[in-house]
Formats: sequence, structure tokens, C-alpha cells
Amino acid sequence: MNIDHLRLFVRLASTYNISQAGQELGLSPAVASAHINKLEEGLGVRLVHRTTRKVSLTPEGNAFLPHAEEVLASVEAARASVGVGEITPTGTLRVTAPASFGRLHLIPALKGFLARYPELTVDFRFSDSIIDMVEGGFDVAIRDAELKDSTLIARKLASDRRIVCAAPNYLAEHGTPNSPADLRAHQCITLAGLETWTFNSPSGEQSLKVQGQFRTDNGDAMRDACVAGLGIAMNSTWSVYRQLQQGKLVQILAAHPMVSNTAIWAVYPSSRLLAPKVRAFIDYFADYYGDPPYWDR
Repeated sequence: MNIDHLRLFVRLASTYNISQAGQELGLSPAVASAHINKLEEGLGVRLVHRTTRKVSLTPEGNAFLPHAEEVLASVEAARASVGVGEITPTGTLRVTAPASFGRLHLIPALKGFLARYPELTVDFRFSDSIIDMVEGGFDVAIRDAELKDSTLIARKLASDRRIVCAAPNYLAEHGTPNSPADLRAHQCITLAGLETWTFNSPSGEQSLKVQGQFRTDNGDAMRDACVAGLGIAMNSTWSVYRQLQQGKLVQILAAHPMVSNTAIWAVYPSSRLLAPKVRAFIDYFADYYGDPPYWDR
């Protein structure tokens, strides 16, 4: 059984794209397809369903995958034991991320990342919609959310602390709320789907449905409206830390911290053989953000 064929098959199981998997390993689409054919012929089973749009694993392919990963892991461990096997990340890394977070906290770090890995190129897709990373052929997705059960694997990159804040001019005109209940008398800027705010209090969690004249589906717009004095908003500290430092916003209700199970996650397909470029990306950004992340220091 050819190790290169196994390596291609495992990458194919993550990318669902023969051409992309082959490109990452320095193979043309025709050669990559031929390698998969030879692997199937050697095993006497069909491992991959091919369509004009994408490929998927057959039941036999899914059954074979963990064994292929185990063989490759053993090979890499054997190479490492004699001081070889260091793999330099190469190829194109495709990443999908929320637009606001990507602009504020991915782009500024890219110069250092690409300088460290000069054989990599990056292809970013910024969108506030959740994109199917397998369907889109992405290597990794950055998500700011509470993770649900999934066939994907996730690593936490940073915490996502949420606070309530307002512009000084709004507070000067309308007063500063001293408790969550006081928010009922204020204009609250809400993000679609997050109209209920939950706080920790001495008596336990307290949930409050807030309202106001301005509602949006965009985090940047919510922050900017808050800076403009339209009302009080709940924001992630990664989004407003600069405005807090500059005095354009101030935190309120600090004695009543918000309840949130969200974090910044790097999500990738469930394969035990993690591509070097994905591992490099995740390790670099987890270290870059720090614990606590730089926006909360």
C-alpha cells in the first residue's frame, strides 16, 4: 500500500475535493485522481463517490479513513524518532471568518504569519453568515459562537467577553443605569436575535428583554451606533476595546457581568491528521491573541 496514496486519501477526506487535495501535495488533478483509483484497485473497494461538483466518502471509505490516519500517524512518529519528518506548511490556506473579527483581528496579524511561513498563501472569505466549510472547500473556519454538536473539531483561540457600554454623551443626557432593570427606561441598541440580555446577579442569573429605536444585524453598525449616542449596546470586548481606550465608549453595569458561553473558535473537519498549514494557523493565532486576549488586558 502506497503511503503517498494514503496521504492523498486522508487530505481528500478533509477537503472533499480531489484537485485541492492533490494541489496541497504537489500533484496535478489527473495524477491525484489516478492515485485514488490505484488505492481503490489495491483494496478492491470503492472509497470515494465522485460527482461533477464534489466528492464524498463511501461507507467503505469512512470505515477505512481512521485506519489510514493511524498508519500515517505511525509513519510520522517513526520519522520523528530519528529526527526527520519536519513538515513545512505549503500551499493555499482557505479560511472563512466573521467580517468584523476578521478585519480587526486576523488581517493585522497576517504579516507576521506569512513572514513565518513564506511558502503559504492565504485565501480568506469574510462573511457574517455561517458558511458550510466542507461544501466551500475551506480548511478552517473562525467562529464567534457557542458551539453545538458537530462533525467538526474546534480549538478555542480566545475568550469572547461581552459587556454593556454607552457613549459618554448618551449617559450625560439620559443618566447611567445602576442595575439591569434600569435598562427598561433606556434606548437599547439590539442585534437581531440577541434582544434578551442575561446578567449575573447576587440572586442568580437575570434575563431582560431590552428594546429601543435601533436594531441591526451587523455588529459594526451596532458599535458605531453606540458611539454615535443612539443608545446602550451589548458588545464583545474584541469589537469595542479601541473605543473604550479612546474614551468614545464607557462600560456600564460592570458589577453585573453578562452571561455568555461564546468564544472565538477555530473549527476544522474531523480528521486526526491535521494538515500542517492548518496546525500552523491555529497555533500561531492562539499564541498571537494570548490568554487573556490582548483586547481584554
